[in-house]
Amino acid sequence: MAKNPLFELSEAGTSVWLDYIRRSLMTSGELQRMIEEDAVVGMTSNPTIFEKAIGGSSDYDEALRQLVDSGKSDEEIMLSLIVEDIQSAADVLKPVYDKTKHKDGYVSIEVLPRVAYDTQGTIRMAHDLFDRVGRPNIFVKIPATTEGLPAIEQCIADGININITLMFSVQVYQEVARAFIRGLQRRRGQGQPVDIASVASFFVSRVDTSVDNLLEQKITMATDPSERERLQRLLGKAAVANAKMAYQAFQRIFNEPEFAELKQSGASVQRCLWASTGTKNPHYSDVMYVEELIGPETVNTMPQVTMMAFKEHGEVRPSLLENVEGARQVLRELAAIGIDMDKVTYDLQVDGVKLFADSITKLLEGIASKKQQLKGGQVGAHEAQLGAIEGAVDSRLTQLEQQGVVRRISEKDAGLWKSNGTVEKEIRDRLGWLQVADRMEERVPELEALRKELVSEGFTDVVLMGMGGSSLAPEVFRQTFGVPKGALDVHVLDTTDPAAIAALAQSIDMKKTVFIVASKSGTTLETLSHYQYFFQQTGQQGQQFIAITDPGTPLAEEAHQRGFRKTFLNPPDIGGRYSALSYFGLVPAALGGVDLGTLLDRAATMMHACSPSVPVGENPGAWLGAVFAEAAKVGRDKITIIAPPPVQSFGIWAEQLIAESTGKEGKGLIPVADEPLGAPEVYGNDRLFVRLELEDPSQTLPRERGREDDAWKRLADAGHPVVTLKLQDSLALGAEFFRWEYAIAVAGAILWINVFDQPNVQEAKDLTRQVLSEGNPPTVGEGIRWAGQQGSTLEAAVQALLAQIRPGDYVALLAYIAPDAEHDRALSAIRLAIRDKYRVATTLGYGPRYLHSTGQLHKGGPNTGVFLQLVGDDPIDIRIPGQKFSFGVLKQAQALGDFQALRNHGRRVLRVQVRDVAQGLMKLGQATAVVGVR
Repeated sequence: MAKNPLFELSEAGTSVWLDYIRRSLMTSGELQRMIEEDAVVGMTSNPTIFEKAIGGSSDYDEALRQLVDSGKSDEEIMLSLIVEDIQSAADVLKPVYDKTKHKDGYVSIEVLPRVAYDTQGTIRMAHDLFDRVGRPNIFVKIPATTEGLPAIEQCIADGININITLMFSVQVYQEVARAFIRGLQRRRGQGQPVDIASVASFFVSRVDTSVDNLLEQKITMATDPSERERLQRLLGKAAVANAKMAYQAFQRIFNEPEFAELKQSGASVQRCLWASTGTKNPHYSDVMYVEELIGPETVNTMPQVTMMAFKEHGEVRPSLLENVEGARQVLRELAAIGIDMDKVTYDLQVDGVKLFADSITKLLEGIASKKQQLKGGQVGAHEAQLGAIEGAVDSRLTQLEQQGVVRRISEKDAGLWKSNGTVEKEIRDRLGWLQVADRMEERVPELEALRKELVSEGFTDVVLMGMGGSSLAPEVFRQTFGVPKGALDVHVLDTTDPAAIAALAQSIDMKKTVFIVASKSGTTLETLSHYQYFFQQTGQQGQQFIAITDPGTPLAEEAHQRGFRKTFLNPPDIGGRYSALSYFGLVPAALGGVDLGTLLDRAATMMHACSPSVPVGENPGAWLGAVFAEAAKVGRDKITIIAPPPVQSFGIWAEQLIAESTGKEGKGLIPVADEPLGAPEVYGNDRLFVRLELEDPSQTLPRERGREDDAWKRLADAGHPVVTLKLQDSLALGAEFFRWEYAIAVAGAILWINVFDQPNVQEAKDLTRQVLSEGNPPTVGEGIRWAGQQGSTLEAAVQALLAQIRPGDYVALLAYIAPDAEHDRALSAIRLAIRDKYRVATTLGYGPRYLHSTGQLHKGGPNTGVFLQLVGDDPIDIRIPGQKFSFGVLKQAQALGDFQALRNHGRRVLRVQVRDVAQGLMKLGQATAVVGVR
């Protein structure tokens, strides 16, 4: 078995520390496991980590109740909770501390930001925290501000272990090292032992974020291609070069005679600790700030995702001593182009203190909020009445714990879903969503700056052109958040219906509209057709276009050639339906004025709640996945999603995630979205109900909530399993995106389904191309026509189709018509008539959108679908520039292709083509109404 790279890292001289803490990490035994299996020998903590842990779990509820009852202030409560965790972690790490002779085995606690610029205040607080914790193996963290330097020296002289934090500058590092040495010299002069431990935390990734932003500005303004190329070569280079210079200073300072005397008296060096080593830029290696900073007498404190990534594919080499002259050259080149590293690092320290203060404020707000929740009763992210499946879910959670499934997911163990070498590699290349929220967090300022830039230039609208994973999250954001002040009005275009495209074109001012072309592959036929049309309509104004795609795609090259305003290259290790929190979801969300900072913060809290340190039974994503899987095993495979109006559109996103992920190899979970809640008697025994509930009382009227609660109680009393997921407010969608992605990954592992491929999606695309190659299908005809079922009248054909419904089936309405409110109402009436008469689940999808969503389930899932395809004629058509076919022809070909694909799979299907859509919907409504009750 190959050696764990984390142990190799330790042997190379870089101690492995974990940049994370929460109570369950210690109580569950996960920290002990990481010490034994992942070479972890220390920990760091910060207020942001505590805020996520306290606010996003029930770990602290009992302790918090006791502290509230004692009458302590929020700040005292905060410190008490933090101290308890630090003590617990220090106890687990104490054997490491002893074994390494006090070199490792530490955990850090931080002075509060209010004393960052107060020397005496820092000294008093450092003593207070050190005494409160009462453990020898802790560091007190002090920021390396001008006022912090004398406090560091004093605390070292007083015998307190110090972790100096918020260092970005080599010059400041040298001052910190000298302060450490002076403190030890004072101790020696007083005849005291000099075995005081210290580490100097040098922050890494934030340097690249700041310098890269400056470089991007210069790249945008550069007109000379060679100059642009020179600037691009410097991207992602500053942080490592800066850290290497700090390490050079470390080697020089601690090999000078001044320290040699202390060393002879028993002093140890103040090691460089590389902090902020999670990769923020999605285009950089996720382990670059580990692989490039390896050398003797160093520490690397890593977020869990970075640690697991290094364990999976990290490579160890003595990189800190490699190409030192190259690092100096990078810094010289940055200076030559006007980037002042002294200013960059000073600004980063100032911002770091402010961010630290903001984190403390958020933590205190989180504690205040949790206090209020505790007063109101049980706190939890979900409630459930699972009925007959409760025992199976509990047993499954125990099994998941025993098999280490959550840990294996974090380690990107593709064997959870398939045991085929080639397929496993493909799966590993689709797991980037596990850490994308963290990686996108530092892109927020860039995205918000783009919105402000566009608004300042007079743009009012943005059209998002994409399909499936490229369009559904943006649609959720659009419907949920509307158009806040100072934002662009977002329109999502994921149809080839000419009438819908024409209506959109007429509703916008072409000169004041920005167009986003979103396609992971860069080859999506519908999206490129939309682009070709609107590019011509705008007079080929490249500055009105933005691309979102993977690196190296034809779309990326087209954007470069056509002079697009911006191209966002998404991490290629994220599949479309898992891309809500990547550029595909966040760029349109930013332009539409969504609060990305809070959205991603909520997502990060959910990520922490789904980490390996959390017992599986308390992991909200794993729990939901177990419910999905165990419900499906007993025939309750229709996941019926009911959400309140503010977040109702979440269902269309979840629909694609569930259907495309699980609907294959004759298996699958069937998502049912936007089907209004009915009485218990209209449902069969194949339902699992999932209710999204907004906890913000301002978003639901008390009377409405009361009626809803009664309806849900009746369902549960009738034996239907009911899950209620609690959302703090609409921005909690960030957390829900991650929760549901994680749940589907877990459900797939239980059901042995590869949830990261879509083997049948290509079939309908190929059949569409075949139809087009055989000659363009007609876009208009006479009256109402149908195919696929026997019947001399439409009513008879509908009767023939619906007569084939069996218990456990679902009926899918597939509508190739313009998606609008009027059509929504008519189609909803038809699906409810079918549901209520046949006690069968119903779904609705507009074509061709559903081909990129539930289409995989229709062909690859269980043969339980009954399909009614409605296709509208296109008397008014739109030509696609550069193509031999029009939008109307493309739509008709897609509808025919999908009809043929369904028939090829032996599905029960009726195709109805209408010249007049309104009349056709009326006739279909009448046909379903006259079908007799079974």
